Amino acid sequence: MTHSFRFQLALRATAGATLGLAVLSGVTLLTLRAVLDRELNRSISSVASIQAASLADGTPGGMHFHEWDLTPEEAASVSGLIRYAQVWQTDGVSLLRSRYMMSDLPSDAETLVRADAGELIWAEQQFEGSPVRTLFYPLDRLGEGHEAHVLQIAAPLLARNEMLGRAGYFLILLTTLLAGATFAGSWWLAGSAIRPIHAVIDQAEEIGGGSLDRGIQAYADTSEYQRLVEVLNTMLGRIHSAFESQRRFTADASHELKSPLTAMRGEIEIALRRPREAEEYASVLGSTLEEVMRLSKLTEDLLTLARSDAGALAPQVEAADAAEIAARMVDRLRPHAEAKGIDLVLDAPESLLALLDQGLLGQCVWNLTDNALKFADQGGHVRVAISECSGELILEVEDDGPGLGDLDTSSLFERFFRADEARARDPATAGTGLGLAIVKHIVERHRGRLDIASTLGKGTSITVLLPPPADETPGRMDEKKRPSALSRTMS
Repeated sequence: MTHSFRFQLALRATAGATLGLAVLSGVTLLTLRAVLDRELNRSISSVASIQAASLADGTPGGMHFHEWDLTPEEAASVSGLIRYAQVWQTDGVSLLRSRYMMSDLPSDAETLVRADAGELIWAEQQFEGSPVRTLFYPLDRLGEGHEAHVLQIAAPLLARNEMLGRAGYFLILLTTLLAGATFAGSWWLAGSAIRPIHAVIDQAEEIGGGSLDRGIQAYADTSEYQRLVEVLNTMLGRIHSAFESQRRFTADASHELKSPLTAMRGEIEIALRRPREAEEYASVLGSTLEEVMRLSKLTEDLLTLARSDAGALAPQVEAADAAEIAARMVDRLRPHAEAKGIDLVLDAPESLLALLDQGLLGQCVWNLTDNALKFADQGGHVRVAISECSGELILEVEDDGPGLGDLDTSSLFERFFRADEARARDPATAGTGLGLAIVKHIVERHRGRLDIASTLGKGTSITVLLPPPADETPGRMDEKKRPSALSRTMS
């Protein structure tokens, strides 16, 4: 069964208070009992001394107690009266007992022998159906002739027990009342304390059924609640941004997937309306193939981003030649650059040994270079440079295209973002708008960073800086073969 937080707070406070009161009550009762017993023992000891002095003047056959001249009924009516006294021989024979006693006090031979040896023995016993506290007192302390006699004094415990009982009932009643008051007070205080939480919950429920960008405006009168509201608003903002990003991504992906499919469908339908020459069919197939390749590239990019979002794009670090990887990617793109009349230049050492993921680095080089070729003017230049500095691998791709002007450069790395300049320059090769987003994810997985510089009318430069891997994969590189830094330029 689930209870409210308010109830749990009140219950725990009450339980703690009740436990504390119970312990305090127990200590109080024990203290009271100790005080009562100490006073009773003092009275019994005093009576024992008086009776022992009274007995000291007599002979064993002529001993008598110093007693009040009361009838048994009168003596019984006096509360707390120490009225029981008896003299024993060590062999268990009773020599004398108080006039108010109808029978002998409980005793045993072992106790009498110990008392006769000089030991004061205290005991709680039952006498005539009632509890009594008794003292065995050796008479041989008072002189010769009493070596073999023991005085036993007993006092009723009914008065003490009744007082302890009344005190116990009072403490139980007091504990119960205080526990109830504690629960009521805790319930009120807990309700007052969590009232801001209910306000937060109410607004959160309202936000859940509407727009996530509203935020929580609940009043919080403590720093903890204020912090809670701030954290929730931050979380709501991130969720809203994620939802919006996902919505835009879904819409853009649908559009990007739909466009080539629509184009292919239109061309195929036109081609099938009437018989055509082989050259016409070849043209349709060629155009369809281009759209299929575009769809294939888009699908691969989407899968790469999906793997990155799922955390499956972790770098597989190994020793590799970064310069050779960059050269291979540039060579694959060189025909495309030559077809546009663009001078594609690679600036790299002969060899650059590094610990890296070959596939991800190659994808970075390809995407950045391909993007630069889309922006570069015909007859322009694109430069790809790779180097190492202070343990960091540096990849730089720059073009002399139109530049980005006042455009927020961070938007370049958003999914499906394509600058108007790129679309207007070559709509057929504008790309999927995912290349730079993939580069961003790759750099983030390498714990690297991206720098971009763009000047309107002069071009754009994008720099990727990759730090050394935090953990080298065991067995990837022998310690003796590992470069002293992240990489080592070899000539």
